[in-house]
Amino acid sequence: MDYKKPANAPSNAVLDDLELQSGLNGVNPAFGDLCTRVAGEVWGKPLIDQATKAMLTIAIDVVNQGMVPESPFEVHVRMALKQGVSFDQIEELLLFTCVYAGFNKTAPAFIKLAEIRKKAEANN
Repeated sequence: MDYKKPANAPSNAVLDDLELQSGLNGVNPAFGDLCTRVAGEVWGKPLIDQATKAMLTIAIDVVNQGMVPESPFEVHVRMALKQGVSFDQIEELLLFTCVYAGFNKTAPAFIKLAEIRKKAEANN
């Protein structure tokens, strides 16, 4: 099921990203629908801007899961980039996260971020 964003709704990193929704639906259609509706709703809240929310998702990925294969880290990095966050800002976020989440959880994130950056630069 494809969730449709209301026409008058403000920018939303989840509801505006059909590729993201397709990926979520690819995991499982009911899961994708639930994630799109629920995440779309909280991403639509007005007090925290989209770029900040994207940065928070990256920090939460590091804290919750580290860089296990199932981690949504790369999806969240790409989401942040679409919201105008730079690779340098994400690197600074990872340095900040390192202090509070731990060096061992953050080191793999730096490695994964370098891989993502290399792919992005190769595509430009």
